Amino acid sequence: MRAFTAAAVQFAPVPGALTVKSLQANLDKAASWTRRCAEASGAELIVLPESCSTGFTPGLPAAQLWELVSGIPGPVTEPLQEVARDLGVHVCFGTYERGPSPDILYNAAVLLGPQGDVLGTYRKTHPFGSEDVRRGGWVTPGSQVCVVDTALGRIGMAVCFDGDFPELWRIQAVQGAEVICRPSALLRSADIWELTTRARAYDNHVYVVAANAVGADPGGTLYFGNSLIVTPIAEVVARAATQESWVTARLDPETAMASLTPGSSVPQSFDHLAERNLDLYENHADDLLGKGRAAFRYGP
Repeated sequence: MRAFTAAAVQFAPVPGALTVKSLQANLDKAASWTRRCAEASGAELIVLPESCSTGFTPGLPAAQLWELVSGIPGPVTEPLQEVARDLGVHVCFGTYERGPSPDILYNAAVLLGPQGDVLGTYRKTHPFGSEDVRRGGWVTPGSQVCVVDTALGRIGMAVCFDGDFPELWRIQAVQGAEVICRPSALLRSADIWELTTRARAYDNHVYVVAANAVGADPGGTLYFGNSLIVTPIAEVVARAATQESWVTARLDPETAMASLTPGSSVPQSFDHLAERNLDLYENHADDLLGKGRAAFRYGP
Protein backbone atom coordinates (compact mmCIF):
# COMPACT_ATOMS: atom_id res chain seq x y z
CA MET A 1 0.00 0.00 0.00
CA ARG A 2 1.14 3.54 -0.70
CA ALA A 3 -0.03 6.72 1.00
CA PHE A 4 -3.12 8.34 -0.54
CA THR A 5 -6.19 10.41 0.30
CA ALA A 6 -9.51 8.60 0.70
CA ALA A 7 -12.98 10.10 0.88
CA ALA A 8 -16.39 9.00 2.12
CA VAL A 9 -19.27 10.77 0.38
CA GLN A 10 -22.81 10.85 1.75
CA PHE A 11 -25.85 12.07 -0.16
CA ALA A 12 -29.59 11.44 -0.26
CA PRO A 13 -31.53 9.63 -2.99
CA VAL A 14 -33.69 11.89 -5.13
CA PRO A 15 -37.18 12.24 -3.59
CA GLY A 16 -40.23 10.36 -4.79
CA ALA A 17 -41.05 6.91 -6.09
CA LEU A 18 -38.34 4.85 -7.74
CA THR A 19 -38.62 4.89 -11.53
CA VAL A 20 -36.30 4.64 -14.52
CA LYS A 21 -36.06 8.43 -14.42
CA SER A 22 -35.24 8.64 -10.71
CA LEU A 23 -32.71 5.82 -10.94
CA GLN A 24 -30.87 7.77 -13.64
CA ALA A 25 -31.13 10.91 -11.50
CA ASN A 26 -29.57 9.03 -8.57
CA LEU A 27 -26.72 7.84 -10.77
CA ASP A 28 -26.19 11.37 -12.11
CA LYS A 29 -26.16 12.68 -8.53
CA ALA A 30 -23.64 10.02 -7.47
CA ALA A 31 -21.43 10.93 -10.42
CA SER A 32 -21.69 14.66 -9.64
CA TRP A 33 -20.76 14.22 -5.97
CA THR A 34 -17.87 11.95 -6.91
CA ARG A 35 -16.53 14.42 -9.46
CA ARG A 36 -16.82 17.38 -7.09
CA CYS A 37 -15.18 15.48 -4.23
CA ALA A 38 -12.25 14.30 -6.37
CA GLU A 39 -11.62 17.72 -7.86
CA ALA A 40 -11.83 19.53 -4.51
CA SER A 41 -9.95 17.07 -2.30
CA GLY A 42 -7.57 15.13 -4.54
CA ALA A 43 -8.96 11.88 -3.15
CA GLU A 44 -7.85 8.80 -5.07
CA LEU A 45 -10.38 6.44 -3.45
CA ILE A 46 -13.95 7.67 -3.10
CA VAL A 47 -16.55 5.55 -1.30
CA LEU A 48 -20.30 6.19 -1.75
CA PRO A 49 -23.26 4.79 0.24
CA GLU A 50 -25.00 1.43 -0.07
CA SER A 51 -27.63 1.12 -2.84
CA CYS A 52 -27.00 4.74 -3.82
CA SER A 53 -28.45 4.11 -7.29
CA THR A 54 -31.92 3.50 -5.81
CA GLY A 55 -31.97 4.09 -2.08
CA PHE A 56 -31.89 1.14 0.31
CA THR A 57 -35.66 0.63 0.69
CA PRO A 58 -36.79 0.77 -2.94
CA GLY A 59 -40.55 0.69 -2.33
CA LEU A 60 -41.01 -1.73 -5.23
CA PRO A 61 -41.71 -5.45 -5.52
CA ALA A 62 -38.53 -7.43 -6.14
CA ALA A 63 -39.47 -8.31 -9.72
CA GLN A 64 -39.95 -4.63 -10.61
CA LEU A 65 -36.65 -3.69 -8.99
CA TRP A 66 -34.96 -6.50 -10.96
CA GLU A 67 -36.31 -4.99 -14.20
CA LEU A 68 -35.14 -1.52 -13.19
CA VAL A 69 -31.52 -2.28 -12.33
CA SER A 70 -28.90 -4.11 -14.41
CA GLY A 71 -26.04 -6.54 -14.25
CA ILE A 72 -22.51 -5.37 -13.46
CA PRO A 73 -21.00 -3.83 -15.51
CA GLY A 74 -24.05 -2.25 -17.04
CA PRO A 75 -26.21 0.88 -16.96
CA VAL A 76 -26.03 1.07 -13.13
CA THR A 77 -22.25 1.38 -13.27
CA GLU A 78 -21.67 3.39 -16.45
CA PRO A 79 -22.03 6.98 -15.08
CA LEU A 80 -19.54 6.31 -12.29
CA GLN A 81 -17.23 4.40 -14.63
CA GLU A 82 -17.09 7.52 -16.77
CA VAL A 83 -16.17 9.70 -13.78
CA ALA A 84 -13.52 7.23 -12.56
CA ARG A 85 -11.99 7.18 -16.05
CA ASP A 86 -12.15 10.95 -16.55
CA LEU A 87 -10.49 11.73 -13.21
CA GLY A 88 -8.25 8.68 -12.84
CA VAL A 89 -9.68 7.72 -9.43
CA HIS A 90 -10.90 4.58 -7.68
CA VAL A 91 -14.61 4.56 -6.75
CA CYS A 92 -16.51 2.14 -4.51
CA PHE A 93 -20.30 2.39 -4.46
CA GLY A 94 -23.40 0.37 -3.66
CA THR A 95 -26.15 -0.69 -6.04
CA TYR A 96 -28.69 -3.43 -6.41
CA GLU A 97 -27.56 -5.90 -9.06
CA ARG A 98 -29.77 -7.94 -11.35
CA GLY A 99 -29.26 -11.69 -10.84
CA PRO A 100 -29.72 -14.46 -13.42
CA SER A 101 -33.51 -14.60 -12.93
CA PRO A 102 -36.17 -12.17 -11.63
CA ASP A 103 -36.22 -13.83 -8.21
CA ILE A 104 -32.53 -13.09 -7.62
CA LEU A 105 -31.29 -9.62 -6.67
CA TYR A 106 -27.98 -8.83 -5.02
CA ASN A 107 -27.00 -5.90 -2.83
CA ALA A 108 -23.61 -5.21 -4.37
CA ALA A 109 -20.57 -3.06 -3.74
CA VAL A 110 -18.59 -2.25 -6.87
CA LEU A 111 -14.95 -1.17 -7.03
CA LEU A 112 -14.00 0.83 -10.11
CA GLY A 113 -10.44 1.48 -11.20
CA PRO A 114 -8.91 4.68 -12.62
CA GLN A 115 -9.40 3.39 -16.16
CA GLY A 116 -13.13 3.12 -15.49
CA ASP A 117 -13.02 -0.67 -15.36
CA VAL A 118 -14.82 -2.83 -12.80
CA LEU A 119 -12.04 -4.20 -10.58
CA GLY A 120 -14.31 -6.19 -8.32
CA THR A 121 -17.92 -6.80 -7.29
CA TYR A 122 -18.87 -7.90 -3.79
CA ARG A 123 -22.39 -9.15 -3.05
CA LYS A 124 -23.55 -8.50 0.51
CA THR A 125 -23.19 -11.75 2.40
CA HIS A 126 -25.27 -10.72 5.44
CA PRO A 127 -28.47 -9.01 4.26
CA PHE A 128 -30.31 -7.08 6.97
CA GLY A 129 -33.51 -8.78 8.16
CA SER A 130 -35.96 -6.66 6.18
CA GLU A 131 -34.09 -7.08 2.88
CA ASP A 132 -33.20 -10.77 3.22
CA VAL A 133 -35.12 -12.92 0.72
CA ARG A 134 -35.15 -15.72 3.32
CA ARG A 135 -37.23 -13.43 5.57
CA GLY A 136 -39.57 -12.04 2.94
CA GLY A 137 -37.25 -9.39 1.53
CA TRP A 138 -35.68 -8.90 -1.89
CA VAL A 139 -31.93 -9.61 -1.53
CA THR A 140 -30.22 -12.94 -2.11
CA PRO A 141 -27.03 -13.21 -0.01
CA GLY A 142 -23.66 -13.49 -1.70
CA SER A 143 -21.19 -16.21 -0.83
CA GLN A 144 -17.72 -14.81 -1.62
CA VAL A 145 -15.39 -12.13 -0.29
CA CYS A 146 -13.73 -9.73 -2.72
CA VAL A 147 -10.23 -8.38 -2.13
CA VAL A 148 -8.63 -6.59 -5.07
CA ASP A 149 -5.07 -5.59 -5.88
CA THR A 150 -5.02 -1.95 -6.95
CA ALA A 151 -2.41 0.74 -7.53
CA LEU A 152 -3.29 2.07 -4.06
CA GLY A 153 -3.07 -1.22 -2.19
CA ARG A 154 -5.23 -4.26 -1.48
CA ILE A 155 -8.85 -3.18 -1.09
CA GLY A 156 -11.73 -5.23 0.30
CA MET A 157 -15.44 -4.49 0.59
CA ALA A 158 -18.25 -5.03 3.09
CA VAL A 159 -21.77 -3.61 3.01
CA CYS A 160 -23.53 -2.08 6.03
CA PHE A 161 -24.86 -4.99 8.21
CA ASP A 162 -21.77 -6.99 7.19
CA GLY A 163 -20.01 -4.82 9.78
CA ASP A 164 -21.63 -6.91 12.54
CA PHE A 165 -19.87 -10.11 11.44
CA PRO A 166 -16.16 -10.21 12.32
CA GLU A 167 -15.50 -13.40 10.36
CA LEU A 168 -16.08 -11.69 7.01
CA TRP A 169 -13.56 -8.97 7.83
CA ARG A 170 -11.00 -11.41 9.19
CA ILE A 171 -11.09 -13.42 5.96
CA GLN A 172 -10.35 -10.26 3.99
CA ALA A 173 -7.55 -9.27 6.34
CA VAL A 174 -5.96 -12.72 6.07
CA GLN A 175 -6.19 -12.33 2.30
CA GLY A 176 -4.11 -9.17 2.63
CA ALA A 177 -6.69 -6.37 2.64
CA GLU A 178 -5.20 -3.07 3.80
CA VAL A 179 -8.28 -0.93 3.25
CA ILE A 180 -11.90 -2.10 3.52
CA CYS A 181 -14.69 0.01 2.05
CA ARG A 182 -18.06 -0.08 3.84
CA PRO A 183 -20.89 1.43 1.74
CA SER A 184 -23.88 1.64 4.08
CA ALA A 185 -27.45 2.76 4.67
CA LEU A 186 -27.46 1.95 8.36
CA LEU A 187 -30.86 1.72 10.05
CA ARG A 188 -29.75 1.54 13.68
CA SER A 189 -28.02 4.01 15.96
CA ALA A 190 -24.98 6.18 15.39
CA ASP A 191 -23.16 4.51 18.27
CA ILE A 192 -23.62 1.03 16.72
CA TRP A 193 -22.39 2.47 13.41
CA GLU A 194 -19.24 3.83 15.01
CA LEU A 195 -18.67 0.84 17.29
CA THR A 196 -18.79 -1.74 14.50
CA THR A 197 -16.70 0.34 12.10
CA ARG A 198 -13.99 1.01 14.67
CA ALA A 199 -14.03 -2.57 15.98
CA ARG A 200 -13.58 -4.11 12.54
CA ALA A 201 -10.73 -1.71 11.78
CA TYR A 202 -9.04 -2.57 15.09
CA ASP A 203 -9.74 -6.32 14.98
CA ASN A 204 -7.91 -6.60 11.70
CA HIS A 205 -5.56 -3.60 11.65
CA VAL A 206 -7.04 -2.23 8.43
CA TYR A 207 -8.17 1.20 7.34
CA VAL A 208 -11.96 1.42 6.95
CA VAL A 209 -13.65 3.99 4.72
CA ALA A 210 -17.33 3.89 5.66
CA ALA A 211 -19.89 5.97 3.73
CA ASN A 212 -23.40 6.10 5.18
CA ALA A 213 -26.53 7.42 3.49
CA VAL A 214 -28.40 10.57 4.51
CA GLY A 215 -31.94 11.77 3.86
CA ALA A 216 -34.96 9.68 2.92
CA ASP A 217 -35.14 6.84 0.41
CA PRO A 218 -38.13 5.92 -1.82
CA GLY A 219 -39.53 3.73 0.97
CA GLY A 220 -39.50 6.71 3.34
CA THR A 221 -36.69 5.45 5.56
CA LEU A 222 -34.41 8.14 7.04
CA TYR A 223 -30.62 7.90 7.37
CA PHE A 224 -28.23 9.82 9.62
CA GLY A 225 -24.95 10.00 7.70
CA ASN A 226 -21.97 10.23 10.09
CA SER A 227 -19.64 8.70 7.50
CA LEU A 228 -16.32 7.66 9.02
CA ILE A 229 -12.71 7.00 8.11
CA VAL A 230 -10.95 4.87 10.72
CA THR A 231 -7.30 3.84 11.13
CA PRO A 232 -5.93 0.37 11.92
CA ILE A 233 -5.72 1.32 15.62
CA ALA A 234 -9.39 2.41 15.67
CA GLU A 235 -8.85 6.17 15.53
CA VAL A 236 -11.61 8.10 13.78
CA VAL A 237 -9.69 10.52 11.55
CA ALA A 238 -12.71 11.84 9.61
CA ARG A 239 -16.34 12.11 10.61
CA ALA A 240 -19.27 13.63 8.72
CA ALA A 241 -22.43 15.08 10.25
CA THR A 242 -25.96 14.55 8.89
CA GLN A 243 -26.01 16.73 5.77
CA GLU A 244 -24.93 15.82 2.26
CA SER A 245 -21.15 16.16 2.26
CA TRP A 246 -17.86 14.34 2.08
CA VAL A 247 -14.99 13.76 4.49
CA THR A 248 -11.39 12.92 3.63
CA ALA A 249 -8.28 11.60 5.32
CA ARG A 250 -4.75 10.61 4.40
CA LEU A 251 -4.11 6.88 4.65
CA ASP A 252 -0.41 6.25 5.25
CA PRO A 253 1.11 2.79 5.80
CA GLU A 254 4.14 4.34 7.52
CA THR A 255 2.07 5.78 10.36
CA ALA A 256 -0.89 3.37 10.41
CA MET A 257 0.43 1.39 13.38
CA ALA A 258 3.27 3.55 14.60
CA SER A 259 1.87 4.02 18.11
CA LEU A 260 -0.13 2.00 20.60
CA THR A 261 -2.81 4.72 20.83
CA PRO A 262 -3.26 7.84 18.70
CA GLY A 263 -0.41 10.27 19.26
CA SER A 264 1.25 8.15 21.93
CA SER A 265 5.02 7.86 22.40
CA VAL A 266 4.47 4.14 23.13
CA PRO A 267 5.00 2.05 19.99
CA GLN A 268 2.46 -0.50 18.76
CA SER A 269 3.55 -3.84 20.22
CA PHE A 270 1.10 -6.43 18.87
CA ASP A 271 -0.55 -7.64 15.69
CA HIS A 272 -4.03 -9.16 15.93
CA LEU A 273 -3.45 -11.33 12.86
CA ALA A 274 0.02 -12.59 13.71
CA GLU A 275 -0.95 -13.36 17.31
CA ARG A 276 -4.05 -15.44 16.64
CA ASN A 277 -4.12 -18.78 18.47
CA LEU A 278 -4.68 -21.00 15.45
CA ASP A 279 -4.49 -24.19 17.53
CA LEU A 280 -7.46 -22.97 19.56
CA TYR A 281 -9.48 -22.22 16.46
CA GLU A 282 -8.65 -25.61 14.95
CA ASN A 283 -9.75 -27.32 18.15
CA HIS A 284 -13.07 -25.47 17.96
CA ALA A 285 -13.60 -25.55 14.20
CA ASP A 286 -16.96 -27.29 14.62
CA ASP A 287 -18.12 -24.53 16.95
CA LEU A 288 -16.89 -21.78 14.64
CA LEU A 289 -18.65 -23.30 11.64
CA GLY A 290 -21.68 -24.69 13.45
CA LYS A 291 -25.14 -23.18 13.55
CA GLY A 292 -26.05 -21.17 16.61
CA ARG A 293 -28.45 -18.60 18.03
CA ALA A 294 -28.13 -15.80 20.52
CA ALA A 295 -28.64 -16.88 24.09
CA PHE A 296 -31.42 -14.29 24.45
CA ARG A 297 -34.72 -14.14 22.62
CA TYR A 298 -35.16 -11.35 20.09
CA GLY A 299 -38.19 -9.92 18.33
CA PRO A 300 -41.88 -10.42 19.10
